[in-house]
Amino acid sequence: MLSKSQAKLFFFVGTAVTFVIFIGLTVFSLKQVNTDMPEAAARGKHIWEKNNCMGCHTIMGEGAYYAPELTNVIKRRGEDYVRGVLMSKQPWQPKGRKMVAYGMSEQEANDMIAFFKWIGRKNLNGFEKVDRTVSPLAKNRMKD
Repeated sequence: MLSKSQAKLFFFVGTAVTFVIFIGLTVFSLKQVNTDMPEAAARGKHIWEKNNCMGCHTIMGEGAYYAPELTNVIKRRGEDYVRGVLMSKQPWQPKGRKMVAYGMSEQEANDMIAFFKWIGRKNLNGFEKVDRTVSPLAKNRMKD
């Protein structure tokens, strides 16, 4: 059993070691920041964050689940569709869910599209990208 002074020493040393580890991991993480984002995509990311798009949408599995996942939205819907939705002056209401009418400028919409394209090219934590054009059941039938 520890005496009172030994317990205090144990607490302070443990706290100091944990703090040093935390600072070290923070510095390591900051060195790992990905800097390959083009300027237009960075502006799009800023718009994404400023408008709290993650409050409804997910991107790479992160965010809310009220509205569609947008990781590969350009591949699924195309640039013109996404640009039209972002630049719309009227609230957009597919299937009963109402999206805010941001009425973005063409430049802002292009920056968001650049951000979506950049996200779509990211390696999803080393997981193999899945071809969604053919269902897994159809692939299995083709093998047989």
